[in-house]
Amino acid sequence: MYKAARALLFRLDPETAHDLTLSSLALAHRLHMQRVLAAPMIEDPVTLMGLRFANRVGLSAGLDKNAEHLDALGALGFGFVEVGTVTPRAQSGNPKPRLFRLPEQGAIINRMGFNNQGVDQLIANVARSRYDGVIGINIGKNLTTPVEQAVDDYMTCLRAVHGHAHYVTVNISSPNTPGLRSLQFGEQLNALLSALQQENRMLNQRHGRQVPLAVKIAPDMSEPETDLVAECLRACHIEAVIGTNTTVSREGIAGSVHADEAGGLSGRPVREASTTIVRRLREKLADITIIGVGGIDSGEAALEKRRAGADLVQLYSGLIYEGPALVGQCARALREAHTL
Repeated sequence: MYKAARALLFRLDPETAHDLTLSSLALAHRLHMQRVLAAPMIEDPVTLMGLRFANRVGLSAGLDKNAEHLDALGALGFGFVEVGTVTPRAQSGNPKPRLFRLPEQGAIINRMGFNNQGVDQLIANVARSRYDGVIGINIGKNLTTPVEQAVDDYMTCLRAVHGHAHYVTVNISSPNTPGLRSLQFGEQLNALLSALQQENRMLNQRHGRQVPLAVKIAPDMSEPETDLVAECLRACHIEAVIGTNTTVSREGIAGSVHADEAGGLSGRPVREASTTIVRRLREKLADITIIGVGGIDSGEAALEKRRAGADLVQLYSGLIYEGPALVGQCARALREAHTL
């Protein structure tokens, strides 16, 4: 059924198809038709970061930037859903077109630019949701905020979302906000994460609940750079790391239609690079939760991330190409792998 729908959707502009798909999912959920779209939830509970996940497969940030479709997406069988990236103030993002499909490579290029309705609207949407699974909220900085003042935007978002998130992801790795990736390195990273963790501890104490911090990093790091990030995560007592965001590399798609478009590349071409980062992070970080994302389009691809050291995985581009059945396939493969 999804293959037929995909054939129609892929005739549309990618961003139009994206919006239409989410609206259709929401309608199907309201009509109690979600069983037509996805198999029942695969139960494979695991406790990480002090949180109980129904299974190890989550939705990556970026698909539901404003948390408008939490209920419908949660009904697809995810063990957790991450929404955002959200910024303090609403912003329209980069000019269109800004989303491109590469079907032969199972890939997507996007330069969306953190388009979202602002943190207050996201919070209102989360508050209205009836989704009872684990919710991650991914936070970033506004385009007009200088990198030197980025901590102010992250602080604003952290304070706003703390009471509504089960965990908060600090996105410092999108290639579509100028200068953002510089926050992944050296003293800038240490200063940002130290300040956020200190604030988060005060919020935890004030609200009487523990909200872990995760950090989302890029796949375009050398081994020494990855090791330095790992050292900082450990020193700042960060609870989780997401490896990885999209890549600026065009390896594997050279000569393809849209290969020269600016933006972050996701999907099958980033699979190996993201798995390499996950494996290196696990070698350096024994006790931190690792969430693997990048090129997961099958149960075997999910297992690859798990074998590399990921505790949880997230889907995005694979979901676009394979449809909702991918959620159950990945969750089932991960469950069967540790019950054999």
